[in-house]
Amino acid sequence: MTNFRAHVVAVFAVFGLTVAGVVYAQLEGSDRGVAPLASTGDFEVSGVEVDTTGKNAAEARKKGWEEAQRKAWKVLFARKQGGKTSGLSDSALNNIVSAIVVEKEQIGPTRYIATLGVMFDRARAGQILGVSGQRLRSPPLLVLPVMWSGGSPQVFENRTEWQKAWARFRSGNSAIDYVRPYGSGSESLVLTAGQAERNDRRWWRTILDQFSAADVIIPIARMEREYPGGPVTAYFSARYGPDNRFIDSFSLKTKSTDGIPAMLDQAIVRLDKIYSNALSRGVLKTDKSLTIEDPIDLEALEKEIEAELAAEGYGTDSVTAGSGSSVTASEENAVTAPSVTAISVAVQFDTPDVGAVSRGEASVRSVPGVSSASTASLALGGVSVMQVSYNGDLATLASALRAKGWQVQQGAGALRITRGGTSTDLPNPGSGE
Repeated sequence: MTNFRAHVVAVFAVFGLTVAGVVYAQLEGSDRGVAPLASTGDFEVSGVEVDTTGKNAAEARKKGWEEAQRKAWKVLFARKQGGKTSGLSDSALNNIVSAIVVEKEQIGPTRYIATLGVMFDRARAGQILGVSGQRLRSPPLLVLPVMWSGGSPQVFENRTEWQKAWARFRSGNSAIDYVRPYGSGSESLVLTAGQAERNDRRWWRTILDQFSAADVIIPIARMEREYPGGPVTAYFSARYGPDNRFIDSFSLKTKSTDGIPAMLDQAIVRLDKIYSNALSRGVLKTDKSLTIEDPIDLEALEKEIEAELAAEGYGTDSVTAGSGSSVTASEENAVTAPSVTAISVAVQFDTPDVGAVSRGEASVRSVPGVSSASTASLALGGVSVMQVSYNGDLATLASALRAKGWQVQQGAGALRITRGGTSTDLPNPGSGE
């Protein structure tokens, strides 16, 4: 038995280092956050413990996996059928099991000890269970995991245990379609704890559009340690939407800091149930103010107004006074305003930080003739693109922006505006500066 234990320890050590290296390489996708594990839509039963023996290590492992399938099926059947139990043959289970997930394992010469996860194909297992493959599913929801520790909130500024827990959460069986960023590139600059407190719909629409999400959920974890290495109490709350609305909260406790990862995994399972229940109750609805409505066709509206004016006699070349005398050109201009065609212009501007976006939009909107100005392509720390609707021509808009203190470079259907200094010329420059 001593030799067996030594062999198990040696094999497990080598295996552990190999697996740790693979997992580390898989998860360490960023200097700030952890890339989320891929999730599937299959049924999953985790934490299945097995202890089997065989003529050799391969046979012991095969028996362990078969035993895990049988145990997992009983758990899944009871879960879906209200506590009832049922068994299937190994051949039948082989046809509906899609994957075995190794959570922990020890391999000896003739013995196999492991904790496994078993994934069942949803379509095949669903037919046996009488469960439809279709289920209620939320629209894509952006996850903003805020963790309070040491008196300050963090999201992706550093790698937090809270973000790591969300990265390893398998969301395939959830009713919530989670969109899980991990702080790569400019994500850590845009997705901050402060963003959870901002309710600016235009800014939220820009962020959500970057991640192809319809709304945002904000799971918050607040950690309180009694002393270093000692018991830790964590308070969790489920919030959602640009107004940071509260749904529910709870608390968990672990005896030492070593238990924090397991506690956070348990918390996410409970939060997933909270969000799923909120979805089924109709509480977790997408904020209508985040839906981008179709823009008004200013050109079509202008033509409609011109047609109405022409029908009323305001569009004629000359207007006759009551005495039969002709009206002068200045009087005619007072009666009939020249038609102005609205144009859509792409305006490039520097956005070193979040405030530069709002300031740039506000400045351009204040120009007479500008009916709308919103950031269409955001690049914090670089050059963003603002889509501007203007009642006039490109040269007139460029002049109006210069009057506002901008340095303007004019290109083919586009402008580049800066505050001081010089910038790279646009392609096909026109007659501007």
